[in-house]
Amino acid sequence: MYLFGLGLAAQVAAGLGAAPWDVLHQGLHLRTGWSIGTWVIVTGAAVILLWIPLRQRAGVGTLLNVVGIGVALDVSLLWLPEPGTPVGQWLMLAAGIVTVALGSGLYIGAGLGPGPRDGLMTGLAERGLSIVAARTLIEVSVVAAGFALGGTVGVGTLLFAVSIGPLTQLFLPPLHVDRAAAG
Repeated sequence: MYLFGLGLAAQVAAGLGAAPWDVLHQGLHLRTGWSIGTWVIVTGAAVILLWIPLRQRAGVGTLLNVVGIGVALDVSLLWLPEPGTPVGQWLMLAAGIVTVALGSGLYIGAGLGPGPRDGLMTGLAERGLSIVAARTLIEVSVVAAGFALGGTVGVGTLLFAVSIGPLTQLFLPPLHVDRAAAG
């Protein structure tokens, strides 16, 4: 979970646009003063409550995702420098997106339960929406709400949205744990 939170923090620190959910978390932070990581935890827990009517099941990985990513994001923001140049911003943005994809491959590959946002997507898909429609509806909604609250939307938001799927797909096969073969 730390790599996932570190990657999100790098994207926030780059200042070129937060990841879609972090636009919302950042906007909530600006309105309340609670840290972005605290909002990751609070919204993750709230999203899990949305699973109840969708009949989704949480695993230990789900709970670790909620708490671990929020804590990792806040801790990482304490020590990550703000890039002083546009090149530094772009490098930090790229490193952040790749790090989130690597972290995604690790937690999904472990097979210990979906993250709250993934479970919401699959729950909606099981109720008739396509995965594309469910994910698009969720992501556009949180970006719009976050932007209205003052979160940073930019080229980084778009780059994250279009690259996180392909990059996670790249990392997932070598990181997948075959639980049946493992015993």
